Amino acid sequence: MFTGIIEAVGEVAAVRDLGGGKQLSVRADFAPDLHEDQSVSISGVCQTVIAVKGNQFDVVSVEETLLKTNMGALQPGSAVNLERSITPATRLDGHLVQGHVDATGLITAVQKQTSSWLFTVSYEERYAAYLIPTGSIAVDGISLTVARLHEGSFTVAIIPYTFDHTIVRHWHEGSVVNLEFDVIGKYVARWLERGDRSAAPDNISMDLLRSTGFAK
Repeated sequence: MFTGIIEAVGEVAAVRDLGGGKQLSVRADFAPDLHEDQSVSISGVCQTVIAVKGNQFDVVSVEETLLKTNMGALQPGSAVNLERSITPATRLDGHLVQGHVDATGLITAVQKQTSSWLFTVSYEERYAAYLIPTGSIAVDGISLTVARLHEGSFTVAIIPYTFDHTIVRHWHEGSVVNLEFDVIGKYVARWLERGDRSAAPDNISMDLLRSTGFAK
């Protein structure tokens, strides 16, 4: 589990083709503090550390990951957002991010403001139910707020600190970005889609609720 608050910007040091998946070596200042089996978010994709060598760590992106994310486009020298998994004592400064990317989006517009930037991202219409105005979304692993919601796209506002300390500064029109929609919103949408009949066990009744103190 992550918060979407980027800890560092790393660099892809090497990419090895595994015949379906890919093994990536990522250079990061905190690499010496990692160990095998730990989880690291790489531009929003939860990956498992399989090896640590000096200031680099290795992960394997399998076929399913490459299908749903932009990991397959990474090359030596590519900059990536990095965040280590949180602990129960961690401040939740962003929002709950699983590192389970739902889809990729396409940056269709970039607008420079006086003290910020606006980035518009298009997405597949089937994900529209997971977005609300001023709701949370993770873009390349960054916890952001939906500033404007359009038909088939949304806009996020980027402050200078985020621009300077993440890979946002490398985004441009045509960039493919990883999208993870708010997990709470996804569960609510799923529940509404299936209807309350599947959500409530048959043995729940008003008598049961009264006997357990949940109803009068």
